[in-house]
Amino acid sequence: MSELSIEDWMAILFFIVLCTWGIATFLFRRISINHIEREMAKEGIDPPVWDKGIGSIIVTYSLIMVFPKLNPIIVDFAAVRRYTRKKDKKLAWFYFIVTVVTFVLMFTIAYLYGSES
Repeated sequence: MSELSIEDWMAILFFIVLCTWGIATFLFRRISINHIEREMAKEGIDPPVWDKGIGSIIVTYSLIMVFPKLNPIIVDFAAVRRYTRKKDKKLAWFYFIVTVVTFVLMFTIAYLYGSES
């Protein structure tokens, strides 16, 4: 039985983190974003037209929940904050942390094991 190298461990860790990021994205979208958009629709606020299928609203809503002083002009941040529940904030923090870890690990692997040229 051969021992795993550092590269192998990095690949395994990246796979686990990437799967966790996928789960965090799925849960945050299905639980928090759907709830907020449903409540905003009851108030007559339509979801942004620029976010038809690309999913960038996930990042925007999570940043609004994680950083309370952030006031982006591309969405109705007051409505997002008004309809945010406690579990939505927890999911936003989970999504934000996993996203940061994923990108830090991805850039670290690219820096350490990327091509020399």
